[in-house]
Amino acid sequence: MSYPPDGPYGYGYSEPTPWATGIAVIVCVGLLTATGVYAFGSALAQVHPLLSAAVNLIAVGGATPTAWRWRFQPVTRWVIGGLGAGVLVAWIALLLS
Repeated sequence: MSYPPDGPYGYGYSEPTPWATGIAVIVCVGLLTATGVYAFGSALAQVHPLLSAAVNLIAVGGATPTAWRWRFQPVTRWVIGGLGAGVLVAWIALLLS
């Protein structure tokens, strides 16, 4: 694992990880993201299924480099985890529906 130059926790400081708050953020952001991606994907799938897949892949491909750079920032890492989990759950739900 590669760490940023100022330490494994970013910004040169090391504090205990707030797991309870972080998991709550992941769950909330994940639910909101899954709902939005599923609703948008199912609406696009009614127009054309390939359009839904293409738009989802382009959106995730465009956001991934930024999310990868932000993965070590203290608060943003929880939001990114929720976004990733939400997109994954929505994609599975779209494939099953």
